[in-house]
Amino acid sequence: MKFKTLAVYCFLFASSVSSCIQDEALNSEAAIDACSGSNVQLANIDTNSKTINVYVHKNVDLSKQELKFTIPEGATIKVNSQITGDTESSYDFSEEPHSRQFTVTSEDGQWKAVYTVNVVPTELPTSFHFERLLSSNPYDVFYEFQPGTSQNASKVVQWASGNKGYELTSMAKTNEDYPTVQSINGYQGKGVKLETRNTGSFGAIVKMYIAAGNLFIGSFDVGNALKDPRKATKFGFQFDKRPISLKGFYKFKAGDVYTAKGEVQADKKDKFDIYAVMYEIDNNSDMLDGDNVFTSNKVVLLARIDSESAVETNDWKEFNLPFKPVNGKTIDDIKLQQGKYKLGIVFSSSVDGAYFEGAVGSTLYIDEVELICEE
Repeated sequence: MKFKTLAVYCFLFASSVSSCIQDEALNSEAAIDACSGSNVQLANIDTNSKTINVYVHKNVDLSKQELKFTIPEGATIKVNSQITGDTESSYDFSEEPHSRQFTVTSEDGQWKAVYTVNVVPTELPTSFHFERLLSSNPYDVFYEFQPGTSQNASKVVQWASGNKGYELTSMAKTNEDYPTVQSINGYQGKGVKLETRNTGSFGAIVKMYIAAGNLFIGSFDVGNALKDPRKATKFGFQFDKRPISLKGFYKFKAGDVYTAKGEVQADKKDKFDIYAVMYEIDNNSDMLDGDNVFTSNKVVLLARIDSESAVETNDWKEFNLPFKPVNGKTIDDIKLQQGKYKLGIVFSSSVDGAYFEGAVGSTLYIDEVELICEE
């Protein structure tokens, strides 16, 4: 009898402890930590006011705006007022002022947070100063922002890099250890420092021995970083101007030892790369990548520094690269007005870094970049 009673007490106690553990395990956070989507160029989240400004290209269909929210584990999110055509990840923002509210509910159901999401039409800037960084990242993420007016759209771009892929190597202990970082000593104010880095034992295993410092207008698909790394770098943002040239300032120092496939190439010296490409698209999801950016028949204009001009220099040196026609094509005015072109700008500390060839320590500084366009 005493044994049975003790067994019952033990069972009840174990159940009680298990219940407490389960209750404590439920997450009590209700927040939106990030927002992304195929048309999202930048998402600024104000946690105090619970306001999110989502910047998209001015020509996108606001009635079908893809938004993917990052929320705490176990939490749920729901749009406050459903509209016909809304789906789990696509929402109608076509009605002025392009603003809707979303409610996040914590996993334990005890907390709710209401966020106001504003979708702001934007266009690509034509000048880049590299003074601004997004916060709350283990590595530097650059963005440019020029607010719009009642007559003009805002000008916004979030630069992409391979930093997110380099994070997989576990070689970076601080943000300064990544290939792409902000430099406090730019040509004017701050600038960009791109440095080719060693990927360590992880890189040797996957046969990706180096990681060039890079910065580009586009996006980086970390899911493809190991499987198909050149396709992980996707270039371009819709552009409705006729570019004439890409200009700016650089400094460059090559690393000491050039390697290819992990083997030293004693007769080779590293060089950097700067280029801009304008190409045709059928829809906004079309993007060129590291595999086809120079070979695609969709390319219309290309501006690229040549090997003779890509010299080492300890002092800031100006570059001015003219856009030249490619594939016998010219820009069509009607397509330009319809948003049927994208433009990408790319900087790399090793010209063949996409093939994991280059010299660890090659360092390229970039600042005060400008797209010169026809008026």
